[in-house]
Amino acid sequence: MSPNGITLAGVSKWFGSVRAVEDVSFDVAPGSLTAILGPSGCGKSTLLRLIAGFERIDAGSVTLAGRNVTNLPLRERNIGFVFQGYALFPHLSVAQNIAFPLDVRKADRAQTRERVRELLDLVQLPGHEARLPHELSGGQRQRVALARALAAQPAILLLDEPFAALDVHVRRDLRAWLRRLHDEMHVTTLLVTHDADEAMEIADALVLMQDGRVEQTGTPLELYERPVSPFALHFLGPASIIASDGDLRYVRPHELRVDSHAFEGSQPARVARIVDLGSRRRVDLVLPGGDPVSAEVRAPYNGLSAVRGGDLVHFALVHQRSFNPTTPERP
Repeated sequence: MSPNGITLAGVSKWFGSVRAVEDVSFDVAPGSLTAILGPSGCGKSTLLRLIAGFERIDAGSVTLAGRNVTNLPLRERNIGFVFQGYALFPHLSVAQNIAFPLDVRKADRAQTRERVRELLDLVQLPGHEARLPHELSGGQRQRVALARALAAQPAILLLDEPFAALDVHVRRDLRAWLRRLHDEMHVTTLLVTHDADEAMEIADALVLMQDGRVEQTGTPLELYERPVSPFALHFLGPASIIASDGDLRYVRPHELRVDSHAFEGSQPARVARIVDLGSRRRVDLVLPGGDPVSAEVRAPYNGLSAVRGGDLVHFALVHQRSFNPTTPERP
């Protein structure tokens, strides 16, 4: 991997008899924003701490910005780390929190003041330098934490569930802001999240994990459209399972065509519920065999505008996928 990228090769970590991370290998392209995605307990935060140097790996290697840092301490890895809980010093002002990494390095005071001013502008908090953390909103505290992580101009930026403690509206605004900030700075960034929508919205690439292992890597579109397993399919978005000729077919809501009248290749189904979602409508169906299926249609609804729960409609699969039964989804 070229400078400022990240390479993991066969990384494993055990805590006693508990396997946290097993044989994880992937690359992060220089200047990209990559998300490590997965459910709680899958090992993604542990993996980030291994990359940062907070924990020692039991096997494998970590290369950051062209250097093998596997056995180097945290202070020598040239990384910035943003914690889920901000980890700001409550007794220090915003400016003092941001300046802390530079003060530890005994940087020139005039240069430190200028760097703090630049970062306050960058994170859109000019005029807040004298405030204490408790005087800020959650979103503002997270921006201060990010500014502090960037203060020493790290080659790599690591973000551990940075928006998890925020409400949904603030989280949505901050992730759009983070993407714009990344496009300005191009710092190689690795983001840990359990939120598939968040990862797909802001990341260039995804590393999907399950049970301490990498399930699939690729762009958000690749994982969404070409999942390698039922787990990958369901984690990246809703899907229904249809039994057909002894096989299981997986279909996403927008991959079904639904109409109030029969059409070529259609089958009947009964409407269980209709959920209006603004510009789209979810139609929950029950197939003749009893399988539940959800379809999604967008306005204008045409032949479905007058359909209600209990009505008979007709559907067909526009696209479907199946998986090799010899490689079942992991529990």
